[in-house]
Amino acid sequence: MKRQKRDRLERAQSQGYKAGLNGRSSDTCPYQQTDAKSQWLGGWRDAKGDLESGLYK
Repeated sequence: MKRQKRDRLERAQSQGYKAGLNGRSSDTCPYQQTDAKSQWLGGWRDAKGDLESGLYK
């Protein structure tokens, strides 16, 4: 069976989350399209919130 590709917006959110955990700035968002950029920044904000709450060290 073929594996189904992940949704591009889900992938953008995941990449933003990883960037936030790694301490990258929100200015480093690689997306120009409004939807994907919004998802990336949402993931980035989620990661920053998780870091502040002590979920990750």
